[in-house]
Amino acid sequence: MKRVRMLLRVSSNQQLEADGDLSVQRQLVKEYVEKQADWKLDTKEYFEGSNSGYKNAVADRDVLQEALNDARKREYDILVAYKDDRIGRRMWEIGAYVMTLKNNDVDIYTVKDGCISPESDDIMGQMVLALRYGNAQKSSSDTGMRVKDTAQKLVQKGKFMGGSAPYGYELVLSGEISKHGRALHHLVIIPEQAEVVKYIYSLSLNKEYGSSKIAKLLNEDERYKSLAPKDVWKSGTITSILTNPIYAGHVAYKRRERKNGKYHRLDSEEWIKATSPNINIQIIDGDTWNRTQDKRKCRSDKYIKTLEHKNVKVIRRNDGMLSLIDVAYCGYCGRKLTNGTKYNYWTIKDTGEKRASKTPVYRCQSAQIGIPHEKANQFRADKIEKIVFECLGEYISKLQENEDIMSEIEANQNKEKKAIEAEIKKLNKELDKITHGIEVMQSHIPEAMTGDYPLSVEEIANAIHRQQEQEEVQKQLIKEKEQTLKETAVRNSEWEELKTKLPTWKQVFEEADCHTQRVLVNKLIERIDITQEQIVIRFKINLCDFLPQPRMSDDFGVSQ
Repeated sequence: MKRVRMLLRVSSNQQLEADGDLSVQRQLVKEYVEKQADWKLDTKEYFEGSNSGYKNAVADRDVLQEALNDARKREYDILVAYKDDRIGRRMWEIGAYVMTLKNNDVDIYTVKDGCISPESDDIMGQMVLALRYGNAQKSSSDTGMRVKDTAQKLVQKGKFMGGSAPYGYELVLSGEISKHGRALHHLVIIPEQAEVVKYIYSLSLNKEYGSSKIAKLLNEDERYKSLAPKDVWKSGTITSILTNPIYAGHVAYKRRERKNGKYHRLDSEEWIKATSPNINIQIIDGDTWNRTQDKRKCRSDKYIKTLEHKNVKVIRRNDGMLSLIDVAYCGYCGRKLTNGTKYNYWTIKDTGEKRASKTPVYRCQSAQIGIPHEKANQFRADKIEKIVFECLGEYISKLQENEDIMSEIEANQNKEKKAIEAEIKKLNKELDKITHGIEVMQSHIPEAMTGDYPLSVEEIANAIHRQQEQEEVQKQLIKEKEQTLKETAVRNSEWEELKTKLPTWKQVFEEADCHTQRVLVNKLIERIDITQEQIVIRFKINLCDFLPQPRMSDDFGVSQ
């Protein structure tokens, strides 16, 4: 008896429903297997839910990789799917995958086409296989373009094109059935959430609050917080609500675009919107929505573009990186602090000249996105750094007194450098193997073209393509490691320079640029926890291990 496992794949959430495509696939495959006298269906099945066989590469599909690994273990003999497109819709990759399973003694059958796995020496069969999935890939590409064109037309007519319901709405069965036999849904307003949406727009339009401030305000109110999606309001959620035209009754399409596997927001000018609003789903009137967008744009111009385009003289700038940024954490919530800026604007009365200042601050990420925060959520860099640098000075003065400590620092630096060099050497060896493998496969292409090689031209081409991709990844890894080594060498040289100047370190530190300061901070400090009441510094080398008594003072508000 041949051991059989089934592969099921659905490309949308709707097909996961009990009456959807999934149950149909399973039943048809089961009936097909039962008709084969020498087949026995295994208890394990491979299932992919809501996963495109066209957009996703074979290497990224965990279920296919699991089926391949099981085939290598000789756990089963036949893989059955409803149709060939359930395996995938990528010409070269799926063809190569089918042949890889074949090389591991596993044949693929489909209910519609029977066995689709050609023998290794069946060149014509392999060409048919490539043609089969070439057609499937082209079909998906054509379908995608048709779907997009159709979607744009339907959206312009006010048709909701599916997906998750935005905040303030729920999906309810409309009573309509699609041409594929699926029950269709439409948006219905949730009154309680709609009131929250109106409140958000009111805060933005009438009080000119930003997304973070609105999120914080909502989170501080128990009623509004209980209505938050995923239990907490965040600035990103508020921004999404304030920029979605659905609340004005206009369904929209193409608000974001997928590039290189990631989604990117598009400008509102590129959106496809309904030409007229649907009053049944309108929560905010069109005038309010438009004025809110204008106000938000004006606020953006005020805080971003004014300094660059309105002849405002900036007295002080934040260059985007602070000396403690790698090791500074919020003492209240534990989140890492980020680089921030506090703006101040004023006008000189005598001349009418407009001026502005930008004060660098360390800002908590939680507070930045509107999550409620105890007490302070940002700390002025000039105050924090003064305290830390004073303590660092006392710490360094003790380092100078003990040769063992300096030797340990230098030993750690040399150890780090040697470890990186060893990694680079290992990566280069692996790269040489990959390059050699590509050259070997390329040398067999003439034999494959004449049929004198066990693999087809398509298989070799696909294998070469995979190896070339791996080669690029390996080169990038080597490049990154070499850059790390270079930076390590720079840090070591900078440390040597700083070490020679340690007797006058305070003056050196105060006059050094931010990068040089960060070198010393990162070498000696593991973490700094900052609150309004205290600053706790954790050094990488504990002086108590070398000195008979604690040497840090609390003159600067430091607890340890």
